[in-house]
Formats: sequence, C-alpha cells, structure tokens
Amino acid sequence: MNRRTFHKVAAAALTATAAAQSVASYARVIGANDKIRLGFLGTANRGMQDISAFKVHSDIEIAALCDVDSKTLGIAKEKYGNDATFTAEDFRKVYEQNDIDAIVVATPDHWHAIQTIEACRAGKDVYVEKPVSSTVYEGRKMVEAADKYKRVVQVGIHRRSGAIYQKLEAMNLDEFIGKVTVSRCCHLSNMFPDGIGKLKPEKPPETLNWDLWLGPRAVQEYQPNIAPYKFRWWKNYSSQIANNGVHFLDLFRQMLKEKAPSDVCAMGGNFSVNDDRTIPDTLHVTWLFPSGRLLEFSHYEANSNPITAEPGWIEFRGTKGTLWVNDGRYLVKPEKPGQFQAKGERMKEIEEKAGAGQQNLNITALHARNFLDCIRSRAVPNMGIEEGHRSTTMSNIANISLAVGRRLKWDAEAEKFIGDDEANGLLHYEYRKPWKLEV
Repeated sequence: MNRRTFHKVAAAALTATAAAQSVASYARVIGANDKIRLGFLGTANRGMQDISAFKVHSDIEIAALCDVDSKTLGIAKEKYGNDATFTAEDFRKVYEQNDIDAIVVATPDHWHAIQTIEACRAGKDVYVEKPVSSTVYEGRKMVEAADKYKRVVQVGIHRRSGAIYQKLEAMNLDEFIGKVTVSRCCHLSNMFPDGIGKLKPEKPPETLNWDLWLGPRAVQEYQPNIAPYKFRWWKNYSSQIANNGVHFLDLFRQMLKEKAPSDVCAMGGNFSVNDDRTIPDTLHVTWLFPSGRLLEFSHYEANSNPITAEPGWIEFRGTKGTLWVNDGRYLVKPEKPGQFQAKGERMKEIEEKAGAGQQNLNITALHARNFLDCIRSRAVPNMGIEEGHRSTTMSNIANISLAVGRRLKWDAEAEKFIGDDEANGLLHYEYRKPWKLEV
C-alpha cells in the first residue's frame, strides 16, 4: 500500500468511526465496575415502584429525578435522592446531563414516544413503561429510533422476566395442552356508582406545570380526576385495555409465539358508572389470528366477579386441557371428550407454583436487572421495543375499532387497516405545537 492509498483508507476509516460515534455522541462508556447512572422521569405511582425495583440492584445510581409536579418530585428526592441527585421539571434538562446512562420513563402514556425517542437521540438507553405508546405510529417511530441510535430499549411489560411464563413459553402450549383455539383475559373493578367522580375544571395546583403535563395533547382545562393517575380513564391519555390489558395481550403473544392479529372487533360503552370518564365501563374485544386462534379481553368496571378460574389469570383453552396462569402459579384442568369422541381424560391435572421471588414487584426488579445487564452487554432485552410495540398495537387497534364501531381487518406488515380510511385516520393524531415526533 503506497502513502496516498494509505491516507485514503485511513481517512475513510476515521469518517466511518466518526459517523458511528455521532449516532450516540453523548453515550458514556461504562466500565465493568462502573455504576449505571439512571434518570427517572415521572415519580408518582408507577414511577416510585420503578425506582424501588431498580434500587435493589447495587450497580446503579439514581442520578436524576424529574416530574412536572414539584410536590411529587420533592417526595421522591427526599426518599431516594441525595445532595448530588439532579432534579428537574422538564425532562429535556435531564437529557442534557452527559453522565446519565439511561432513562426510566414512567410518565403518562401520551409522553412515552417523545421522551423515548429524544432519549435515544441523546445517547441514553431507555426503560419505558407500558403501554409503549398512545398510537400505532408513535410505537413504530420508537422502534426506528432505537435502531437508528443503537440504543437498548426495555419495555416495562415486566412479566416477560417472570420465570413461570418463560417456562410455559418453552414448553410449547400447543403440545402441552393441545391446539389452543381460544384465550381469555380481563380487567375487573366494580367502580359503580361514582367511578372517578364528576368534577368541574379548576385552576391547577401551584406545584403542577399543567401545560407541560399536557405536552403534545390538545389544551384541556385541569380537573383533579385527570391527574394524577386518573388520566387512565380519559381516552386522550390512556385506556384500561392499554394500562392493564396489555400485560395479558403480551402473554398471549409470548406463550403462543404470535406476531399480530388479522382482525379486531371491540364493543362497549359507559352503561352504568356515572362519572367523567371518556372510556367504557364495559368493553369486550376479540382478536382473530391467522393461526386459527381467538383472543378475548373483557373490561368490566360495573361488576367484578371473576370470569376466569381466579381474578388476574389469563386462560388458554386447548384441545387436551385448559391452562390458567398468573404470576404465582399455573393450573391445568384436563378436557373431557364431547359428542361422538372416545371416552377418557386427555391429560392429567397439573398445578405448579412459581419459585420464591417471582411475584409482582419482584418481577419488576428482575425485569430491571435484565435491562441493566443488557446496557452492559448491548443484547436485546427480554421485552425489547419491537415486541413491546407489537403488543401495545393490539390495544391501540382495539380502541380504534371501538371508536369507529365495527370489525376491522389489520395488515400487520404495513401497520394499516385494510380498506378503511376512517380507521387509518386514527393511527395517529396531530401534536400540539411545539411538540414533534422526529427520529
């Protein structure tokens, strides 16, 4: 190689290296013994649970806390912070801190997309709570951002890190209990008669930056039964199928290795509860999968007796047996032959409990552990952004079916409805200025 060729090759190599480094220009190199410095966005209900789950791991530091409510932020700082902990009302201030390695997003659902994408752009890895997004379009852009900026993104659908679910996934349910043709899951909470209440708009608390809380959503007057937490009963900010149901929708996909449905049909309404909600108190959704399975989700908030073996279970109905599973155990009841079939049980009854440390918040801690390990290894976490997006999409298209009032056919590759312009018009919404969704 002559001198001129050498310099051309060297220049090309430097250009390629610079380009690669610019993708994550703010990312800090983490040594084997370095603690992973985390910034937490949202420090109320789920945010505090996430902080607790990460706090049990000795290789992290709580480097920053962020919340649009200074009162909530102060409580979190007093409980989990120290003099060196950076605090901010605006998440963008946290992203400017170059020594922060990863962001934990536990803000309301309508913020997840912007905050995840901007964190990726700033060179931060991300743990984003479920549901991934408010719209299908947002979710796909989040996937694109993680890929573009080479970031590790874990979605807080934490049951993916539960050993009992991982064991059942490995067993192949179609062999274990026979071909599964129907699965059922539900969210139950009898909120009759008053629900979240009926309240008039009022001035926001002095501690709350209401405009920043609204973010990309249209201007709306503050009501105490929107924030905190009760935003989950307002369709502009969340829904119970997205909040609670997405866990079960993902378990169906995980354990049956399903990618996406071909059809969805949602029916429901506010039939009994007298409150300000803009989501149903009673809802039933059915998805059809190309593999020949139905998944049913029921959202009942005017009555709450169980519709599966016990509350909080997901049910898989196979040709040999029916499986019920939750975080703590699984139970299989054998099927009995019906008309014209040979007599005798098709399998034995089985019950197995999860091992110690596999219950709810502990599963969140296990999920956090997996995320931290992947920050170091750069591996895809248990609940990567693509899988989280696919499961959240099921809740998003169900809400669209409810809105248009009919069964819809879904093209999972194009991520559009087939032959339905009205439904496709609801795959995203126009953000309020100055907020943008740019990868």
